[in-house]
Amino acid sequence: MLDYKLLQALAIVIQEGGFDKAAQCLNITQSAVSQRIKLLEDQLGTLLVTRTVPPVPTPEGKNLLKHYIQVQSLEADLEQSLNPLAQEAFQVFALGINADSLATWFFPAITSFLGENRVVLDLKVDDQEQTHKLLRNGEVAGCISSEKTPVQGCSVTPIGTMRYRMVATPEFAREHFPRGLGKDCLETAPAVIYNRRDDLHARFLKIYFQRFVPEWGIQKIPIHYVPSSEKFVELILDGLAYGMVPDLQGLAHIKTGRLMDLATGSHMGVDLYWHRWNLSSRLLDEFSKAIVKNAVIC
Repeated sequence: MLDYKLLQALAIVIQEGGFDKAAQCLNITQSAVSQRIKLLEDQLGTLLVTRTVPPVPTPEGKNLLKHYIQVQSLEADLEQSLNPLAQEAFQVFALGINADSLATWFFPAITSFLGENRVVLDLKVDDQEQTHKLLRNGEVAGCISSEKTPVQGCSVTPIGTMRYRMVATPEFAREHFPRGLGKDCLETAPAVIYNRRDDLHARFLKIYFQRFVPEWGIQKIPIHYVPSSEKFVELILDGLAYGMVPDLQGLAHIKTGRLMDLATGSHMGVDLYWHRWNLSSRLLDEFSKAIVKNAVIC
């Protein structure tokens, strides 16, 4: 039988990114946190977390995290059904989401759900290609991802396609692309990309120019790395860069003339999917229905 006090310590160390922060959350000493995890490892006969900064769960640790979070979800549902007073407590939903969804359609899609249920969100933001890993690692109960293959023990539902365009201000385009978007100008025109794992910009250029971008120098393109969807667009609107912007953020600015489509007629669609655990959980079921029904992406 697993000791859930020990499992809780493991989960909070990973969630908070350190033993000291976990100690503060649990209101015990850092040494006590370490002892709980060491005891759990001794009981199971395997290493569960690497003592790095931040700590990282081992494959065995990831499996335990999945189990712990799933049990927490099931117990919360059961307690609410058996004890009316428990309905006053808030349940934490840990979810993985990409920054563009968070900045655009996500909260309008779940506003009613949040207003009707005692739920608080623990959002983990990353690229749509990376959020899938959070679910696989047991860090979240569901995620928005561009990956269509479900994790074992999870289900997946398509929710729409985000359409992206290569845009800039007209002034930026006149200065850096006087003859239109061309390979000869790319090494002198600053681009903006979300982070170093974001390959949407390179994939678009590869398709647009019909050749393998790194061969002619994606590394040589001057790049701003801006891991904020809102600031990303602001940088472009300020005339300081060009980049890939979803229609939900950029189309209105194109219509008013503040931005222009640098590759008229060309865009890139990113299919998004809602992944969730296959749990018999009322709250997770209702949350999933809200996401799938209300996601207005295109």
